[in-house]
Amino acid sequence: MKLTLVVGAVAGAAMSATALAADAPPGATSCSGCHSPTAAENATPPRLVGRDPAKIVAALAEFRSGQRKATIMDRIVKGFTPEEVQAIAAWYGAQK
Repeated sequence: MKLTLVVGAVAGAAMSATALAADAPPGATSCSGCHSPTAAENATPPRLVGRDPAKIVAALAEFRSGQRKATIMDRIVKGFTPEEVQAIAAWYGAQK
Protein backbone atom coordinates (compact mmCIF):
# COMPACT_ATOMS: atom_id res chain seq x y z
CA MET A 1 0.00 0.00 0.00
CA LYS A 2 2.75 2.47 0.97
CA LEU A 3 4.75 1.64 -2.13
CA THR A 4 1.70 2.33 -4.31
CA LEU A 5 1.28 5.76 -2.70
CA VAL A 6 4.96 6.61 -3.18
CA VAL A 7 4.93 5.49 -6.82
CA GLY A 8 1.74 7.47 -7.41
CA ALA A 9 3.21 10.60 -5.84
CA VAL A 10 6.41 10.33 -7.88
CA ALA A 11 4.44 9.77 -11.09
CA GLY A 12 2.23 12.77 -10.33
CA ALA A 13 5.24 15.01 -9.71
CA ALA A 14 6.86 13.82 -12.94
CA MET A 15 3.68 14.52 -14.89
CA SER A 16 3.49 18.02 -13.36
CA ALA A 17 7.06 18.77 -14.37
CA THR A 18 6.40 17.48 -17.89
CA ALA A 19 3.26 19.59 -18.20
CA LEU A 20 5.15 22.64 -16.95
CA ALA A 21 7.91 22.13 -19.51
CA ALA A 22 5.59 22.00 -22.53
CA ASP A 23 5.49 25.73 -23.31
CA ALA A 24 8.26 27.05 -21.06
CA PRO A 25 10.56 29.82 -22.27
CA PRO A 26 14.29 28.96 -22.49
CA GLY A 27 15.82 28.48 -19.05
CA ALA A 28 12.55 28.18 -17.13
CA THR A 29 12.53 24.42 -16.69
CA SER A 30 15.95 24.47 -15.03
CA CYS A 31 14.41 26.47 -12.15
CA SER A 32 12.16 23.57 -11.14
CA GLY A 33 15.20 21.53 -10.14
CA CYS A 34 15.29 23.54 -6.89
CA HIS A 35 11.97 25.42 -7.00
CA SER A 36 9.59 22.47 -7.00
CA PRO A 37 6.19 23.21 -8.58
CA THR A 38 4.60 21.05 -5.88
CA ALA A 39 6.38 22.65 -2.89
CA ALA A 40 4.45 24.29 -0.08
CA GLU A 41 3.78 28.03 -0.33
CA ASN A 42 6.43 28.89 2.27
CA ALA A 43 9.07 26.38 1.13
CA THR A 44 12.75 27.21 0.81
CA PRO A 45 13.59 27.66 -1.95
CA PRO A 46 10.16 29.06 -2.74
CA ARG A 47 7.73 27.65 -5.25
CA LEU A 48 7.61 29.82 -8.38
CA VAL A 49 4.36 28.48 -9.84
CA GLY A 50 1.63 31.10 -9.51
CA ARG A 51 3.94 33.70 -7.95
CA ASP A 52 3.54 37.35 -8.95
CA PRO A 53 5.89 37.89 -11.93
CA ALA A 54 6.89 41.36 -10.66
CA LYS A 55 8.06 39.79 -7.40
CA ILE A 56 10.11 37.19 -9.28
CA VAL A 57 11.73 39.90 -11.41
CA ALA A 58 12.45 42.04 -8.33
CA ALA A 59 14.00 39.12 -6.44
CA LEU A 60 16.19 38.22 -9.40
CA ALA A 61 17.31 41.85 -9.75
CA GLU A 62 18.29 41.82 -6.06
CA PHE A 63 20.26 38.60 -6.56
CA ARG A 64 21.99 40.04 -9.64
CA SER A 65 23.02 43.23 -7.83
CA GLY A 66 24.13 41.45 -4.67
CA GLN A 67 21.43 43.19 -2.64
CA ARG A 68 19.94 39.80 -1.75
CA LYS A 69 22.33 37.18 -0.39
CA ALA A 70 22.40 33.81 -2.09
CA THR A 71 24.29 30.58 -2.29
CA ILE A 72 23.90 30.21 -6.06
CA MET A 73 21.07 32.42 -7.39
CA ASP A 74 23.37 35.43 -7.72
CA ARG A 75 25.42 33.47 -10.24
CA ILE A 76 22.50 31.81 -12.01
CA VAL A 77 20.63 35.05 -12.71
CA LYS A 78 23.69 36.58 -14.37
CA GLY A 79 23.25 33.98 -17.11
CA PHE A 80 19.87 35.42 -18.15
CA THR A 81 19.13 38.58 -20.10
CA PRO A 82 16.53 40.99 -18.70
CA GLU A 83 14.14 39.78 -21.42
CA GLU A 84 14.64 36.15 -20.44
CA VAL A 85 14.02 37.01 -16.78
CA GLN A 86 10.76 38.76 -17.76
CA ALA A 87 9.66 35.78 -19.88
CA ILE A 88 10.48 33.24 -17.17
CA ALA A 89 8.71 35.31 -14.49
CA ALA A 90 5.63 35.78 -16.66
CA TRP A 91 5.50 32.09 -17.49
CA TYR A 92 5.80 30.96 -13.86
CA GLY A 93 3.23 33.54 -12.81
CA ALA A 94 0.75 32.14 -15.34
CA GLN A 95 1.14 28.55 -14.08
CA LYS A 96 -1.38 27.17 -11.60
